[in-house]
Amino acid sequence: MQIAVISDSHDHVWKLDQAMPCLRQADLTIHCGDLCSPFVVRRLGEGIGGRPIHIVWGNNDGDKVMITHVAKDYPQIVLHGQMAVLDLEGVAVAANHYPEIARSLALSGQYALVCYGHDHIAHEERMGSCLLLNPGEIMGLNGRSSLALVEVPAMSVRWIDL
Repeated sequence: MQIAVISDSHDHVWKLDQAMPCLRQADLTIHCGDLCSPFVVRRLGEGIGGRPIHIVWGNNDGDKVMITHVAKDYPQIVLHGQMAVLDLEGVAVAANHYPEIARSLALSGQYALVCYGHDHIAHEERMGSCLLLNPGEIMGLNGRSSLALVEVPAMSVRWIDL
């Protein structure tokens, strides 16, 4: 199973459009927060087709009511709130927006993969049997727009620069 992990799109639809071919190839996508606007949810829902998209809230996701309303038009989109806990073919995965929380989740030993965003810094680290992963940012504010493709259960990571 291949998981596309993205974060911090911050309404940058042009970079998100560049990411779409990778997202469509993956079995599912995890967005680690800071979509920002409801139209990003629509773009994801229409761009990826029927593949599942799991989204957690970031600190810049302002209009949560409208984001939730738009997401209802796309049954493949699941809004998890602050944290997602997934069982993907027997592999325990957690996602949230914040590095401090992600690090604690990874150290707990309960998950094989923990994904996060917020600081816009691409990061891959093994913590015992857990892969701690920040896909970086879609928006490219810091000069690098990136996403990560994770092969489960091998936990191998392929980095994609947009």
